[in-house]
Amino acid sequence: MEVANRIANAVIRAVNNNTVINVCLVGSFVALGVRSVNQQKYIEALEAEKDSLVKSNKAMKKTMWDWKQQLFAESESHEALIPLARLKAIYGEAPIARNDAVQEDSNSPVSKLSVDQKVTKGTSIWTSSLNSFTWDDIE
Repeated sequence: MEVANRIANAVIRAVNNNTVINVCLVGSFVALGVRSVNQQKYIEALEAEKDSLVKSNKAMKKTMWDWKQQLFAESESHEALIPLARLKAIYGEAPIARNDAVQEDSNSPVSKLSVDQKVTKGTSIWTSSLNSFTWDDIE
């Protein structure tokens, strides 16, 4: 019991002592300062990584554009494996000619899947014979 009283008195004196309070405040300030410096270094590293990723994305987009233009140029020749009209249809630059020769059998258990080329607000993304899904959040 006497030990508990001594500990309680020491705690009360420490709480009332301005030096102890000042040491705790300075310690808290130092801890927050160290945390802030670490966060700033982390933010700078992320910004550098972002710049690097933006540059590499631009380079990849340019490369893909160049490949696409080269592919279009090669498809204009008579010896092309894929005709230019088909390539433009693949890339969405020309309308797709639908083949009406393929008929869906009404007794077929397999459902036919169709994909819409342009998705606008409220239009269906894909439809099957059983379900139809829409995105209402697209603007």
